[in-house]
Amino acid sequence: MMVQDMTMERTSTPNLWDVASTQFNRAADLLNLEDKLRVILGNVKRELTVNFPARMSNGRSQVFTGYRAHHNVNMGPARGGIRFHPNVNPDQVRAFAMLNTWRAALVNVPFGGAAGGIVCDPRGQYTGRAMTQRELENLTRRFITEIDFIIGPQTDIVVPEVNITPEIVAWIMDTYSMHHGQMVTSVVTGKPLAIGGSALRDEAGGLGVKLVVEPAARMLDMNLKGARVVIQGFGNTGSNAASFLDEAGAKIIAVSDVTGAIVSGAGLDPLDVERYRRMNGTLLDYPNSERLTEAELLELPCEILVLAGLENQIDVSNAPRIQAKMIAEAANLPTSTEADDILRERGVLLIPDLLANAASLMLSYFEWVQDLQSFFWTEEETRARLRRVVTDTFVDVEAMSQKHKVDLRTAGLMLAIGRVAEATRLRGIYP
Repeated sequence: MMVQDMTMERTSTPNLWDVASTQFNRAADLLNLEDKLRVILGNVKRELTVNFPARMSNGRSQVFTGYRAHHNVNMGPARGGIRFHPNVNPDQVRAFAMLNTWRAALVNVPFGGAAGGIVCDPRGQYTGRAMTQRELENLTRRFITEIDFIIGPQTDIVVPEVNITPEIVAWIMDTYSMHHGQMVTSVVTGKPLAIGGSALRDEAGGLGVKLVVEPAARMLDMNLKGARVVIQGFGNTGSNAASFLDEAGAKIIAVSDVTGAIVSGAGLDPLDVERYRRMNGTLLDYPNSERLTEAELLELPCEILVLAGLENQIDVSNAPRIQAKMIAEAANLPTSTEADDILRERGVLLIPDLLANAASLMLSYFEWVQDLQSFFWTEEETRARLRRVVTDTFVDVEAMSQKHKVDLRTAGLMLAIGRVAEATRLRGIYP
């Protein structure tokens, strides 16, 4: 049996758990949260680490490490993503689980927060060897087998994140269903439509970005028509956000993904860029564009910067050079605490991850509800419900921000933490 050897560092700077904890404590201070609740809400409820073998294409077995954490379940079953990436680590998982608790509470859905993932390199981006479909299936099914006893429709709903394809989601559902002797669609969301997925499953994240950018632009007296937009992370959420903002009249001037970054002062057609990437496997050398580094892309002059990639993108080293007037955090914790302060002092309006990702969480909730009821909504019904929730949530956060004279992140956290704290007070501590 071969032990996994990942060369990519498993920790990042700054530490994500420290970032999440600092955000929590700042909001808790403003809420005057009592110590007993601060201790409960400031810690993760349970964590699971598993080391398990998966058979590789060469016939040998490789040992992988996977994680799952539940932050708080006082408002409902845990719900959160899994990702397959070399940088998956315990502090990252804890931080994302906490963030998912606040995200659910902010939109008032009965979920707690969970997160997880496997330390691996499915695309071969760091090890130089991409995993085959069969290897990914073996890896997925074994991981779900290892964590089967803590996931479930009423305990912990799994959500796809980085490097999780529709096929992987289907394997998750099938593996859990085989273990329980019946089809259990509601254990995971983000499924293909044929096996219990929801309308708008691909578009929700990008649509949500547009729905929060529009009122944020009004706050800045910014006209979206002609506004220059940079998309960092041209994956599912980023590419759809680019398309929706393009439809609103904004000009997409630069995009990036794992293959590189491109810029065009004349503007990019998001749909054409996506077609080119699918045909060529890369953004690079797209016609009438120029290459640039990821660092250069973040610092381009623009009105709107959408962070739809990975965590830890803006910190003290580059925050002073960010030229965007508005940042939408479509990724989890892409901005460090110190960078938050710098951007606020410079007058940059930051739409925090728990708000910019509200639509993704709601679509996940919608799918879970439809699976439980075995009754599915039309695309028009889903879109209307999604728009109403995201719009109302932004109004609530903006009102809290103005009332307490705090930024949108702190305002959103105050609302979310207050709701979870009240649920915890009412339920008490057992026994």
